[in-house]
Amino acid sequence: MADVVLGIETSCDETSAAVLVREGGQPELASLVILSQDVHRIFGGVVPELASRAHLTALDPVVARALSEAGVPIKAVDAVAVTAGPGLVGSLLVGVCYGKALAAVKGRDLVGVNHLEGHVFAVTLDDPYLEPPFVALLVSGGHTLLLDVAEWGHYRLLGETRDDAAGEAFDKVASMLQLGYPGGPEIERLARDGRDRFDFPRPMLTAGFDFSFSGLKTAVLYSVRASRNLAAEKADIAASFQAAVFDVLIAKATAAIEHTGYTTVVLAGGVACSKSLVTCAAQRLTGVARVAVAQPRLNADNAAMIARAGWFHLEQGHSNDLFLDANPRLPWPGLERPITSGKSPRLTP
Repeated sequence: MADVVLGIETSCDETSAAVLVREGGQPELASLVILSQDVHRIFGGVVPELASRAHLTALDPVVARALSEAGVPIKAVDAVAVTAGPGLVGSLLVGVCYGKALAAVKGRDLVGVNHLEGHVFAVTLDDPYLEPPFVALLVSGGHTLLLDVAEWGHYRLLGETRDDAAGEAFDKVASMLQLGYPGGPEIERLARDGRDRFDFPRPMLTAGFDFSFSGLKTAVLYSVRASRNLAAEKADIAASFQAAVFDVLIAKATAAIEHTGYTTVVLAGGVACSKSLVTCAAQRLTGVARVAVAQPRLNADNAAMIARAGWFHLEQGHSNDLFLDANPRLPWPGLERPITSGKSPRLTP
């Protein structure tokens, strides 16, 4: 059984390493290093080739720093957990190849981790005794998923986005408003000074558990183009857009709680870094369900969540050989997808 796990995360534009250590009880985070690639701000989005090249330069010193901060020599590491997908294939390859080389040279166990499953495990780093069942709302730049988590390792997909992810919509709307990248924090900051006065749609609000944000994004575009004084209306547009996204996310989570009968909602993924979303969800779910969310550093892409998910799989006796490969569309282990009939159940508004 592993007592020290080194986690490696390079799925997109964050180079990260973390060390988890167990001394008798639950695994505890001994160190976490995250190196962000600011170069992508120039382009308003992640440039895959630049991301993978930056990982090549940064990964070795980032791992060395994580081990140093944890006070753990490499010889004390029992296993290496590395993100194998989903993500940008070039970025994933850097981490997977590094993790395989390290495991092979040092004779350590190796486990490939699904990045999305890692996001759900992130909350246990702040709340180690959190246990299923619960509803998980995973919202990031590339994914928006609603899950029935009956037990660790077994998940039932309730709904997912049919087009844009919520985080992607934030980035695109921020671009329309001539804000910086990533868009979520920029819109949240601007929305504090705005009013929810634009009548933006709440797509698929009562149509099952799936999401859609492309129509909302288009509605914002039309408002931006029609504005005679965008500088004066930016804050109100940001506030109205953010309110529309939050209404949809929280309505779906509430419906999932009612559907499952669970009493806990876990917010996960990069969008869960939004204090406004967490506050809004906690207020609206008061008396209905507890909202569990990790600190922002653990909800953003990071190696600690990868190490924690890898730790779980190692305890279950699962590991990988040196044929482990990067897979940008890596299936989520233990995820059960519903058999669709072509119609989505309607939810009570």
